[in-house]
Amino acid sequence: MRKRRENVKNHEREVRVFRHRSLVAALIIVLMAGAIVSRLVYLQVIEHDVFITRSDNNRMRVEPLPPRRGLIYDRHGKLLAENRPTYNLTIVRERVDDLDTTLQRLVDILDLPEDEVETFRERSRQRQRPYQPALLISDLTEDQIARLAVNRYLLSGVEVEAQLMRYYPDPIVMSHVLGYVGRINAEELADLDPGNYAGTHFIGKTGIEYTYEDALHGKAGLRKVETNARGRVLRELERSPAVPGKDITLTIDSRLQHMAYDLLGGRRGAIVAIQPKTGDILAMVSAPGFDINKFVTGISYKDYRALQENLDLPLYNRAVRGQYPPGSTVKPFEALAALQDGVVKPDDIIYDPGYFQLPNDTRRYHNWLRWGHGRVDLERALEVSNNTYFYTMAYRLGIDRLSAFMHQFGFGEVTSLDVQGALPGLMPSREWKREKYNQVWYPGETLSAGIGQGYFMATPLQLAAATATLANHGHWVRPHLAKRVGDEAIEPPFADTKPDVELDKARWWQDVYKGMEAVLNGSEGTARKVGAGMQYQMAAKTGTAQVFSLGQNQKYDADELTERLRDHALFIGFAPVDDPQIAIAVIVENAGGGVSGLGRELTDAWLLPDSELKDPPDTTVNEEVESIDGD
Repeated sequence: MRKRRENVKNHEREVRVFRHRSLVAALIIVLMAGAIVSRLVYLQVIEHDVFITRSDNNRMRVEPLPPRRGLIYDRHGKLLAENRPTYNLTIVRERVDDLDTTLQRLVDILDLPEDEVETFRERSRQRQRPYQPALLISDLTEDQIARLAVNRYLLSGVEVEAQLMRYYPDPIVMSHVLGYVGRINAEELADLDPGNYAGTHFIGKTGIEYTYEDALHGKAGLRKVETNARGRVLRELERSPAVPGKDITLTIDSRLQHMAYDLLGGRRGAIVAIQPKTGDILAMVSAPGFDINKFVTGISYKDYRALQENLDLPLYNRAVRGQYPPGSTVKPFEALAALQDGVVKPDDIIYDPGYFQLPNDTRRYHNWLRWGHGRVDLERALEVSNNTYFYTMAYRLGIDRLSAFMHQFGFGEVTSLDVQGALPGLMPSREWKREKYNQVWYPGETLSAGIGQGYFMATPLQLAAATATLANHGHWVRPHLAKRVGDEAIEPPFADTKPDVELDKARWWQDVYKGMEAVLNGSEGTARKVGAGMQYQMAAKTGTAQVFSLGQNQKYDADELTERLRDHALFIGFAPVDDPQIAIAVIVENAGGGVSGLGRELTDAWLLPDSELKDPPDTTVNEEVESIDGD
């Protein structure tokens, strides 16, 4: 009986359980519904602005507008660097589903040669800011553009962009002045303003393009566009235009630049011409040059390797980085040092037996003319480039006073305003040798410095700048390449200009000028053939610089030497003497002689542009090799 009762259902208990469970389920449903409603309120009301922005970003995006790069002109308005329209292939990695697959498709579509495929892939992996286009190929051909258009549906994240690309009409003659632009690399990318360089693929690498990068580049702009689901642009919604870069007018005279390059005639060398009163660099040539247009789109490994391995070093800017012994071209400056320090007077006579000897020393330092010039004063010493006279001056001055005075003319220093990569050369001193080699200075080394040899080194730009200062009676104007940047004129005085060179007696300038005029006009002048028929007065000095040293009793014989062991030939000059309009420095490597005519012809071209010489100047040099005998 008791067992049957246990099997009877307890309806009241079941009702209580059902009600309890229903209440729990209803509560869960209410809580879930409340959570959903709360989430909807959060998304639709509280976060409305955030998500409407995200929604817009799915159909709209902001794209950078790279600025037009400023143009570069010569002093007469001739275009030296321009921008040409071109089409470039770019990729935004973040918008590509499968980068490797997309790259392979591009290789197949464009039918790229094997030697370009690896470079192509490297560019795709180059570090880039998020959502910024990476440049894959520059200057696409019409055939390549057509192929990409047909296969566009397969290439998400890939775009063909119309942009302006740098082009140089005179790529070889102007190579070392202008420099070139090239692709922005990872190191440069880390240092650049991400906003201002957004969408920009090129940056100035060398020369004027590098020095005035900030002015030439301009300011980037922006545009807002509407896109479809594949990221293709449908329409432009808003635009903030880019600010173009500033145009730059150089001091260079392209006619003179071309003439200087042609005068070198394929030989290795450099010519620099400066306007003394303003510091304008009229011509700055380093030969041989190279085609800078190849560097804009990215020079091939084969072509770059060929330039690097070329024995003539076309990439090397001899005008500003070539450090050569200046030879006898420093003798006018040494003469001024001797006059200023009172170790000689203009009319003092020194007897030259063909050599100079230090006291208590049997070693002879020979004059280039073995039997000597006999009685020599300052004017004749410059005219015939007498070594013995200047050995004597150097010995009397000592290296300390000689070095200090030469520094006043910029030797051993960088004095230019905006010439990228200029080197200081070397004006040796007692302290310099002690710090460099931990050795004492020897008197014989002072004699070597006295004729521009030994440790003494100068660049062609330094020689031209020193010559311009000499022409200005010691007044310094820093050499510069930019004449105008945008609307701003670049004119002296310039900051950090060296103090003027001051002499106790102003007539000493004329004493040195007379000796330099005699180089061209004197009966014994080392370049007297070049001075024949000159229509203006020019002050000049020739020189030679040794490539290797001769033994004590050896005599220089160019015919017995290989071409690259022969002496370098140098020339400096300015004209007209009474109102200098141009100062020139010339160096031709391993020429031995024959460069004075180059300086004369370039000066004629500047001072007498409309005249024609009936009898072209003899370009041979009479000066013998000014060697230092000894080990």
